[in-house]
Amino acid sequence: MRTVELDPTKRRLAACHDIGDLRRAARRLIPPPVFDYVDGAADEELSVAANVAAFRRYRFLPRVLADVSAVDTATTIFGTRLPVPFALAPTGYTRMLHTAGESGAARSAARHGLPYTLSTMATTGIEDLAAAVSGLPGCGLWFQLYVLNDRPQVADLLERAWAHGFRVLVVTVDTVVAGNRIRDKRNGLSLPPELSLRTVLQVASRPAYWYRLLSSPALDYANFAGQPRTTIMATASFFDPSIDWDVIAELRAAWKGALVIKGPLGPADAVRAVDAGCDGIQLSNHGGRQLDRTIAPVELIAPVREAVGESVTLLVDSGVRHGADAVIALALGANAAALGRAYVYGLMAGGEAGVDRALDLLAAQFTSTMRLLGVTSVGELRKHGRELLASQ
Repeated sequence: MRTVELDPTKRRLAACHDIGDLRRAARRLIPPPVFDYVDGAADEELSVAANVAAFRRYRFLPRVLADVSAVDTATTIFGTRLPVPFALAPTGYTRMLHTAGESGAARSAARHGLPYTLSTMATTGIEDLAAAVSGLPGCGLWFQLYVLNDRPQVADLLERAWAHGFRVLVVTVDTVVAGNRIRDKRNGLSLPPELSLRTVLQVASRPAYWYRLLSSPALDYANFAGQPRTTIMATASFFDPSIDWDVIAELRAAWKGALVIKGPLGPADAVRAVDAGCDGIQLSNHGGRQLDRTIAPVELIAPVREAVGESVTLLVDSGVRHGADAVIALALGANAAALGRAYVYGLMAGGEAGVDRALDLLAAQFTSTMRLLGVTSVGELRKHGRELLASQ
């Protein structure tokens, strides 16, 4: 008879065979307002659904009788070789989702040889995150910047990030005002979390979550502590709505490493970003959490690649739920896919081990899809990708 796994987390994760399974496991474990913060999006949530659907409009045209006994899934991003073309995108308030938080996700990324992006709105500070991955081989840390109203604070963040080994700066440009996130408004979710009657009632339904949270260090905006309690929706008031291309030029002059702009950039804006000195573009509509009805980023890959040429690093997020999605992204011209909800569902389902499970599943799916397509390397996939795709 099969040995019974006594560890409930290991047993739970072993029963998860794709990202959808991790999402369902997370939903059973996490209080509804916290799960809604991850799962929800802006207004009617049309973009978040369209992001996923856009990848699924593509159909594969596989090569047959190709020797796929060995495939090379590695790629190089900003001079660093990754075993698979994934990066972990920034997520805010991550210790609210599981006490392993940003540190657990970053450690998992390092073990998998993938970059981890720390959010400005993280619940783990720059220094603590760097310490959490110290000694792990990994492939490096990236820092995501929201341009704050407090410009001296921005300068401080950049100085601290560089001093602690962060070498890629990802500037998010689609959050000048808050997206209209209806679920968060209804739930009134705040940081630090507030003990309300609703919260007390949820303790009974999700006791393990609340025990972990209450027995861990208090949640705060770790990169600029001391801010007053505010709803998640109201945090956009920290950000400068007047930012323009001159700000990008200032950041380019101030940052010594690679600079990436993250947002729903069309071909014209992408060219302007490159002209401003950006090394990369992360095509994103913030997972549908900002402007609803925004075009799915996967649909921007081909026109943006044509506009900027091959020398610019092109990442894509929003809607990546399967390794086959990353295959489609690379076939269209991207260099890598950035993961957001996909690994966060794993974090909520099982902490650091859950992120491991998510990354393992996605890497296996990516490799299997390449082999079934008759493609033996990422280079070949990117070179001949258009021949392998059809759209409905």
